[in-house]
Amino acid sequence: MKLNLIILTILFSCGIIFSQEDESKLGSELSLTEKTKISDILSDPESYLDKTVLVEGEVLEVCPHMGCWMDLESDVEGEKIKIKVKDGDIVFPVEAKGKTALVEGKVYKLELTQEEAIEYLEHIADESGQEFDPSAITGPMTIYQIKGLGAEILEKEG
Repeated sequence: MKLNLIILTILFSCGIIFSQEDESKLGSELSLTEKTKISDILSDPESYLDKTVLVEGEVLEVCPHMGCWMDLESDVEGEKIKIKVKDGDIVFPVEAKGKTALVEGKVYKLELTQEEAIEYLEHIADESGQEFDPSAITGPMTIYQIKGLGAEILEKEG
């Protein structure tokens, strides 16, 4: 009986220690220290292609199904960039919405035909629970995103 109590005490203690792990750090450890403005990437995306960058912004949206993407607000009003990861590599928490995130990742582009663009944007709208008008897509499009490698969700200072 004493042995069971000792084992339970050890397991409980381990649970407390492991539950205190920092859940605000996701994926790989951030290695860059110099931040790149999201607006700089969006104003000249071709010069950032395949480069690893560190960006910071408010989390506007998070994939509510798999946590496989989040939109970060740019430093320029009305602009945003999507951070995308392979399902399960990193799971961005829905609770990150409204908080600031630091994200390290590689800039890439999606070149989509009109049909692919409609399908892609319809899928994103569906995941976000937003309306989508396919007639708004009138031709092929290129979308620039960041393949997330690591992220840190910062608590709001209050």
